[in-house]
Amino acid sequence: MLAFPAAQAEKADRLKPFIFSSEKTGLVDAVNQRTELLGNVVITKGSLLVRAEKVDVRETRDGYHQAFATGTADQPVSFRQARDIPGESIDGVANQLEYDTHTETVRFIGNATVRRLRGTTVAEEVTGAVIVYNSRTEVFTLEGGSASPNPNGRTRIVMMPRAQPGDEAASAPTAPLPLKPSMTLQPGKPS
Repeated sequence: MLAFPAAQAEKADRLKPFIFSSEKTGLVDAVNQRTELLGNVVITKGSLLVRAEKVDVRETRDGYHQAFATGTADQPVSFRQARDIPGESIDGVANQLEYDTHTETVRFIGNATVRRLRGTTVAEEVTGAVIVYNSRTEVFTLEGGSASPNPNGRTRIVMMPRAQPGDEAASAPTAPLPLKPSMTLQPGKPS
């Protein structure tokens, strides 16, 4: 298991509506609380964005949602969600994805890769056959196996070094030159 620094997925997303769109067929079964979409499906909920070829969403009796998404060989399922830390997000891809709003977990299944990004820079990356991301606790659970993108079915974790206190000053842009008043321009007169 791997825990990232304490910060959750963006809390405001919990209060946002689910928005679904697709290019092909769709079915809304109000009696069974089920929605199925096919063909370049896009799901949004606040900062959350899921893209898949096929999605099956079920509403539980207590009002939570469970989404099951499947990609294609050419286009895996993708997931992205902002974290409560400004500028940071979780970004992942896999053959299949399971998302549960009750437990606030995302399960990436088959050739799974999940990254924590600071802006566009990768801070951490985990890969494996199955990755379960708990956005409440910020814990990733990894499983190896034949569906891992790594050799011999192994899991893999890459953690980028954190910036050291002295590194910020060295990489900071140089201060701009101070402004000086013009000796040739006079107030109120065009130049």
